[in-house]
Amino acid sequence: MIAPSGKQITIAVGDQQAVIVEVGGGLRSYRAGGRELVDGYGADQMSASGRGQVLMPWPNRLQDGTYEFDGRRHQLPLNEPERRNAIHGLVRWATWNAAVQEPHRAVMQYVLHPQPGYPFTLGLSIEYALSAGGLQVRTTATNLGADACPFGAGAHPYLTLGTPVIDHLTLHVPARTVLRADERGLPIGREGVAGTAYDFRQPRRIGSIKLDHAFTDLERDPDGIARVELRDANRGAQVRLWADRSYPYLMLFTGDAIADVDRRRHGLAVEPMSCPPNAFRTGDAVVRLEPGAAFTGTWGIARANA
Repeated sequence: MIAPSGKQITIAVGDQQAVIVEVGGGLRSYRAGGRELVDGYGADQMSASGRGQVLMPWPNRLQDGTYEFDGRRHQLPLNEPERRNAIHGLVRWATWNAAVQEPHRAVMQYVLHPQPGYPFTLGLSIEYALSAGGLQVRTTATNLGADACPFGAGAHPYLTLGTPVIDHLTLHVPARTVLRADERGLPIGREGVAGTAYDFRQPRRIGSIKLDHAFTDLERDPDGIARVELRDANRGAQVRLWADRSYPYLMLFTGDAIADVDRRRHGLAVEPMSCPPNAFRTGDAVVRLEPGAAFTGTWGIARANA
């Protein structure tokens, strides 16, 4: 019997273990020290609500699925029909190839061929590697075609500390700016987080706030890394997601709209993104890949003591 997410590729180091899947090349689970750090899904299930999925060649939503690039208009399928959006790219349900399988490391690869709405060719590679510092995910996209193409990258892990809901957890988000969105989830403006309910620059309890917002203007360490931290003060547990400068946006989603009621607010999606929602339409932070050019971005997940 074939698992809904295809082949399961397990990597491990010490007390850490991650499972990568063939369908979508995504991250199904990650645990360390006996604790699940990713709110993923079972081997007998398919990914739901974007859990662990790879978001390319654009992350998040695209209004009406239409955009213009180099004077040509393109129409993508509307896979969020209730909001009339195209969402999360074209590779989430594709069959990826495990090009490298080592005890601590796996490299998933896929070639995105031209299709209606995105007539470009991309070579995609994602390296998942475990070390004493945690899980590192390195994404590379190369334009294999003859024409320049628009590109954006993202990932959709849900962080967890094993609690039934995330409400009492403490959250730290080093972002100065939040994007306001309309009823379709599309950005309609930016505002500073200071003085708003979206200011998590100082760690504080999540409470009942509903998040489905992109954050930017990230405060970074001298090494260029931005870190989001989730903490359970009652148990002294903590998990962090970090992202390099290739990801200037972070989408945070508390899962209030998830179809499965039992999974709502069960984990916090922290999605590193190279561009904001609707970027193909607005041009904001879209990467222009010339023939032969490549994009590379790295993010990861670590325990508090990593």
